[in-house]
Amino acid sequence: MRKQYVLITILALVAQFAQAQFTLDGEFRPRSEYFGNGGNFTGGTFPAQTATDADEGFIRTSVRAAIKAKYVAETYTVFTSFQEVFVFGDRPQIATAGNGNFRVQEAWADLKLGASSTLKLGRQPLSYDDQRILGGLGWAQQARTHDAAVYKYKKNKFSLDIGGALNTTVDEVYNTSALFSYRDMVFVRANSKGEKFNISFLGLVNTFQDSNVDGSNKSSLLTAGLHAGYKAGALGLSSNLFIQEGERIGGADVKGALLYSLDATFKASDKITILAGYESISGRKDDSAAFFPLYGTNHKFNGLIDRFYVGNHGNAGGLNDLNFGAKFGLGKGSALTAKFHTFKEESLDKDNLGSEIDLVLAKKFKEFTLVGGYSHFFEPSEVADLPGVKDTQNWAWAMLVIQPKFLNTAK
Repeated sequence: MRKQYVLITILALVAQFAQAQFTLDGEFRPRSEYFGNGGNFTGGTFPAQTATDADEGFIRTSVRAAIKAKYVAETYTVFTSFQEVFVFGDRPQIATAGNGNFRVQEAWADLKLGASSTLKLGRQPLSYDDQRILGGLGWAQQARTHDAAVYKYKKNKFSLDIGGALNTTVDEVYNTSALFSYRDMVFVRANSKGEKFNISFLGLVNTFQDSNVDGSNKSSLLTAGLHAGYKAGALGLSSNLFIQEGERIGGADVKGALLYSLDATFKASDKITILAGYESISGRKDDSAAFFPLYGTNHKFNGLIDRFYVGNHGNAGGLNDLNFGAKFGLGKGSALTAKFHTFKEESLDKDNLGSEIDLVLAKKFKEFTLVGGYSHFFEPSEVADLPGVKDTQNWAWAMLVIQPKFLNTAK
């Protein structure tokens, strides 16, 4: 009798899969990093991240291991992913417990409301345009997700997303002490895409609660702006313009803080693309806190060594980043990207913040990808001339990416 029940269950699943699609994927992504001079380049403000003569370099290996399941039916899609992020050596070999980093990374349902609209509910990444303000932060092994609901409308070349999130714990108070965590958020993003030109508007309001007061002190911050892209032949342009108004954590006033940028690419040949860009982020002033990029993929911007806006530089003197470089196609799935940045402060009194060279080499094989890079940061003279301080920092890394496809009923 038990075998009959098993057979009936299997037949029911097969009948269900015949009408829907189920995929089961995975990801294994180890990355080894060498932090030269002992720095990990985050967690402080200028010049706190500067290496001293006492610092020594070290190697750290971290891993993202994930399994992802997606079920597509006629009127809805459900997606769940589970992942653990671990560092080589963070768990004794015969330990009975893990490192506490196993979690539900994503869990959402996308309900079909009509021919052009859906409602996506649950834990999900929010990633738009170049990911400057809202991004998935895929570089970080843990990545970034939001617990949100998003109404999505898309017809022809126009799309509109309206979303919101409310974070609570055991009661109505959600204490936070960082801009990376909020009590609630509402946002709208509209995009119009043409053959050569596309433009997006993104506006979001975040409300924070200050845990350093009594848990009831709230402040709200508005971030709004435009992202535009243009492509004609070999030339590509993209630009951002965002403004912030309101209050940061603790009631710090923000008045007209700005971020603006312009990036250009030019395909000089089949194998060479020229890169150039400039970004300005306003810093702290007498009557205003600095602009902060909030929930973007900040590793993508202002140098790969992450000296700015990656858990640091949040309310400092801002940043002007002038950069240029090139991407070289090496054939057989290989590419080399080289970029040089020069950094200056947007406000206050430290004009020169240093410079950086980034190199990234990627190679695609049949079933996996290898990526590696090297970055070198040159301290400004005012820092390099200090006693006991090293005038450069360097960082090297290598990463393996394997994304197995375990099951796909659509095949």
